[in-house]
Amino acid sequence: MKDGVNGVALGVFIFFFLAVTVVGFMAARWRKAENEASLDEWGLGGRSFGTWVTWFLLGGDLYTAYTFVAVPAAIYAAGAAGFFAVPYTILVYPLIFTFLPRLWSVSHKHGYVTTSDFVRGRFGSKGLSLAVAVTGILATMPYIALQLVGIQAVLDVMGVGGGENTHWFVKDLPLLIAFAVLAAYTYSSGLRAPALIAFVKDGLIYLVIAVAIIYIPIKLGGFDDIFAAAQEKFAGPPGGKPTGALAPAAAGQWGYATLALGSALALFMYPHSITATLSSRSREVIRRNTTILPLYSLMLGLLALLGFMAIAAGVKVDNGQLAIPQLFENMFPDWFAGVAFAAIGIGALVPAAIMSIAAANLFTRNIYKDFLKPDATPAQETRVSKLVSLLVKVGALAFVLTMDKTVAINFQLLGGIWILQTMPALVGGLFTRWFHRWALLAGWAVGMIYGTAAAYGVASPTQAHFGGSSKEIPGLGEIGYIGLTAFVLNLVVTVVLTFVLNAVKAPTGIDETSPSDYTADAGDPGVKTELPPATAGAPGGH
Repeated sequence: MKDGVNGVALGVFIFFFLAVTVVGFMAARWRKAENEASLDEWGLGGRSFGTWVTWFLLGGDLYTAYTFVAVPAAIYAAGAAGFFAVPYTILVYPLIFTFLPRLWSVSHKHGYVTTSDFVRGRFGSKGLSLAVAVTGILATMPYIALQLVGIQAVLDVMGVGGGENTHWFVKDLPLLIAFAVLAAYTYSSGLRAPALIAFVKDGLIYLVIAVAIIYIPIKLGGFDDIFAAAQEKFAGPPGGKPTGALAPAAAGQWGYATLALGSALALFMYPHSITATLSSRSREVIRRNTTILPLYSLMLGLLALLGFMAIAAGVKVDNGQLAIPQLFENMFPDWFAGVAFAAIGIGALVPAAIMSIAAANLFTRNIYKDFLKPDATPAQETRVSKLVSLLVKVGALAFVLTMDKTVAINFQLLGGIWILQTMPALVGGLFTRWFHRWALLAGWAVGMIYGTAAAYGVASPTQAHFGGSSKEIPGLGEIGYIGLTAFVLNLVVTVVLTFVLNAVKAPTGIDETSPSDYTADAGDPGVKTELPPATAGAPGGH
């Protein structure tokens, strides 16, 4: 690690940060609507984004600074087990092709802003809707915190903030400034800000990965030497225990497969994924995006290789999250290291903004409006959502500043377990009304309780509880992903109780949707799309 502040890298980083800040505030004027006091406008960008805007927005939403830092860091620490992120992003796109267009159609038909809106309308249950909303908010909070961790990792490597003995305010001041800027332009511009910034973010990330995958191996002697160095490290000292492997061992294959599958099922249950989806202007935009989003999986596979390169480059860090920023500082010229750091930093701003908007929309629509103020006007909804988006970011910032970084990571893993338990209500409801609302609520509760209790019992070298997301699968004796086990229990309880409740003719609630709603498109009679005429020729269309 270089001594002091890397002034050149910091200067380049600040340049890009200021540029996206300007873009973030300018976004308030992009596709400006006649009625801005609407959650559709602030929280969903007017539901007006075309193919390319949606593609960059979804990519910026799903491939975050945490992805940039954590995936290669996992490979740096443990080897090929960290590659689970690549197959799960391949699995997810055929899956979402089957249900996201249906969700878009019914949401636009009825003006739904959140998944909980749909669940309430489909099953006639505010209780089930509340469960989905609370789960979404809880799962999103640590995810936002991890984006701030990504920014902090970059600042640490650049030497910004001083050493361990520096006063906490001085040390954390750069992160506080980044947070304040993020909060300000999200409040001002809503979803339009991350939609525009995503173009810059993804362009920088593709540039950095393309350069890194060519330039760094040349400096290190080629991939033969890189893999040889990784194999030597993972083999451990002579007579000692291996620290990892270039290929998952047989004992870890269940864990690898269940984690990949469970993560694929969970990814589009997150509120921010749905928010980006519902912002698109037509059903066809969603279908087209599910076919071109796998391009990001190619990027992710190349990104993951950086973990092996960090080993070959002799990067030594106590915190694995610093491995890739440190690799960039060691291998790149200072000016291009600044570009790479900017890619990671901006890669945190885009998803953090979308996540805070998504969590705020859930609170506003499914807690504030459903339970506190049913007669809230669109202007009041928008104002509450803006304020809650600020509170959500403040909570995430407090989480980062007061807790160990590994705690943030492990709570994000717990969030993945939780959010998966909303799948039966959301995806099941998109295809059938057979599931009983009370059975879905009971299944959700069982999945949440089992998943939380199982994760609580997992220890790690740094934590006595919530130390990971894998544990022995009951009845199989294999180590697997806790979230998937909880999901299976959730589904079993839901199915069994549905048979029982339907047999005793328990009240099923009112379904406000009809079969034709799930295939409706923009322009069909009765579809609630608000696309101002001025946006017809705007960038990002078909």
